[in-house]
Amino acid sequence: MAHSLQVTMWNEYRHEQTNAAVAAIYPHGIHATIAQHLRGTGLAVHTATLDEPEHGLTPQVLAQSDVLIWWGHAAHEQVRDEVVERVHQRVLDGMGLIVLHSGHFSKIFKRLMGTTCDLKWREMGEKERIWVVEPGHPIAEGLGEFFEIPQAEMYGERFDIPAPDTLVFVSWFQGGEVFRSGCCYHRGKGKVFYFRPGHETYPIFHQAEVLRVITNAVHWAAPTTGPELRFGQHPDPLEQIRSAE
Repeated sequence: MAHSLQVTMWNEYRHEQTNAAVAAIYPHGIHATIAQHLRGTGLAVHTATLDEPEHGLTPQVLAQSDVLIWWGHAAHEQVRDEVVERVHQRVLDGMGLIVLHSGHFSKIFKRLMGTTCDLKWREMGEKERIWVVEPGHPIAEGLGEFFEIPQAEMYGERFDIPAPDTLVFVSWFQGGEVFRSGCCYHRGKGKVFYFRPGHETYPIFHQAEVLRVITNAVHWAAPTTGPELRFGQHPDPLEQIRSAE
């Protein structure tokens, strides 16, 4: 019997509890909306939030997680550094990480990128058109040439990130800006995907194409079987070494 992927959906879960407009769109939290969809595709999904002990990301939870999805917005600095280090090590060891929208400013994403991850932004509820620029990539499976989000917060270049290993999506906004909105990376044995669409005051995580991308990304980011990584000095040589006479 095939192993069911174990997904942890993490959400700081603050705006949904303090902002009535956000609660009306995501009454049980953004994490619950995404988790419900993923469970409907057959994935096993656990949720965790900022205010749980250890932010819900205990060593046991992370050890059992094939993929971690991260949503954060207003409380990035409240994530404890030891938990960030724990997540970072799990990614290097092979756990997949999907970072959504304003999670670009999370401690863990900045740690993995090694840059500020800054960008320009504007909130006017403008249209976003997301172009699929790598149609053969697994994360783009089932999509058309592009899809549109009727109302979105604009993110614009320059996005201060390293050049992605693969760029799957590019966004265009009604105001004229463009943005690298679907970025794939490898870090250690782990795979990282940044996906731009989101924002808590728009029903973007109810949109079929957005949920399709997240589902595809979970399968892409899942750990793959490969050689064990071994480090250290003086490994035994594979071939006989003859010293020079």
